[in-house]
Amino acid sequence: QVHLVESGGGLVQAGGSLRLSCAASRSIFSIYTMAWYRQAPGKQRELVAAMTDGGTANYADSVKGRFLISRGTAKNTLYLQINSLKPEDTAVYYCNVWGRTIVGGTVDDYWGQGTQVSVSS
Repeated sequence: QVHLVESGGGLVQAGGSLRLSCAASRSIFSIYTMAWYRQAPGKQRELVAAMTDGGTANYADSVKGRFLISRGTAKNTLYLQINSLKPEDTAVYYCNVWGRTIVGGTVDDYWGQGTQVSVSS
């Protein structure tokens, strides 16, 4: 019933920048955590950036200082600004949100379809 749509990925030369976007098709109630994950070929999915409902952000050491997670003015939008891209940043990036879609319902996690980021050396 709820879909997270990601965009902004592409082919970029090392040192370049990208801005990933995540938009929900409908509002999600009582959001607890918003995050970006990535999965490179042959590797497990890893958390790269997360933001609590209070706005506190945390980053993986490998991306700290280069990545910036932010929430849009609209409550159902999430962004990831990626600067100084490196070849090792190449991966499929996924948006993840924990929250409710039904008042009084359970808290569930929602995932986007992923957007490909490819960085050439």
